[in-house]
Amino acid sequence: MKFTATDNDMMARALTLAERGLWTTQPNPRVGCVIAHGATIVGEGWHERAGEPHAEVLALRDAGEKSRGSTVYVTLEPCAHHGRTPPCVDALVAAQVARVVAATGDPNSKVDGRGLEKLRAASIEVSSGLLHGEARALNPGFFSRFERARPWVRVKVAASIDGRIALANGESKWITGPDARADVQRWRARSSAIMTGIGTVLADDPHLTARPDQALASSSDETTRCEFVPPLRVILDARLRTPAHAHVLDRKAPTLIVHARDASPTDGRFEQVERLAVESDDGRLDIATVLKALAEREINELQVEAGSILTGALLAGGFVDEFLLYVAPILLGDTARPMAVLPPLTAIDQGRAMTLVEQRAFGQDWRLRLMPAAAKEDIDVHRNH
Repeated sequence: MKFTATDNDMMARALTLAERGLWTTQPNPRVGCVIAHGATIVGEGWHERAGEPHAEVLALRDAGEKSRGSTVYVTLEPCAHHGRTPPCVDALVAAQVARVVAATGDPNSKVDGRGLEKLRAASIEVSSGLLHGEARALNPGFFSRFERARPWVRVKVAASIDGRIALANGESKWITGPDARADVQRWRARSSAIMTGIGTVLADDPHLTARPDQALASSSDETTRCEFVPPLRVILDARLRTPAHAHVLDRKAPTLIVHARDASPTDGRFEQVERLAVESDDGRLDIATVLKALAEREINELQVEAGSILTGALLAGGFVDEFLLYVAPILLGDTARPMAVLPPLTAIDQGRAMTLVEQRAFGQDWRLRLMPAAAKEDIDVHRNH
């Protein structure tokens, strides 16, 4: 179906609205909705928080009686099932809208085309696919969770220009400057969970919390003004070595300790946090099992901030969907620690190819947003769908 310039403008506005829920909708997707008569907008809404009204319902409330005979632009297929809220499809039918344009279908098996079918059955004109790729890009973890049964894995690395993340003695604070670190807070804030390994906990004692005050201070766009939803802290600690004084046990954010099945605590260190036992091999946890378990806990986007061993294991396993590489104008030398421990190669073409998606300066530092070439090709296929 051919869409008009007005259709494109309205869906673009709906995507802008959806982005306001970037930090708050977990585990739900970020969804925006615009109701219009031609080029005149009569109602707008965006989903703010799980359990609260969806974007379509809020837009219908905003439009009131003007909803009748209108065109509804929504960034995700309207739901047709009872979840925490009633079906949006029923509200659209009751409002007697004339047309619904959805950017993309909902991968949830409880929806997955049923919403659009129900609208058609009510004699409402339905079309989909407008700005399809942009809508998926706003919710990569939501689609990944339903389509691949694992979260979208984003690895954040701060490195020197010679690719080193810490000195030989483990010192790494701070390779990058305050502007780059504030940007990291924005990416943390949109994540469902932040994961690291026990090596990083023992070496750096990180807080692994998102600090939205810093994120907002560095933001020039409209995101959210809702109460912040803190991401889950996930610690891969096969032998339960996290010290009692570690910041990740401070209860300032929800924490999950993932450990080997044969490991058990010998004291009360972990009484205030949740634990998950998974399979392990020679002291290393099975990453595929960890990711599957996180998806079952409705984790959409997982941000990994770890050392070279865990980063290398994620790369070697093909689990990395996106890289945030912050590069500082400093040289640390060949004795410093690399960003990833990987198996040795015998030819250049055996290297893991990356595609540069975006580059941006933060003070003296640069953020390179990268994707493994295969993952980028898959996204392009969806974008051109």
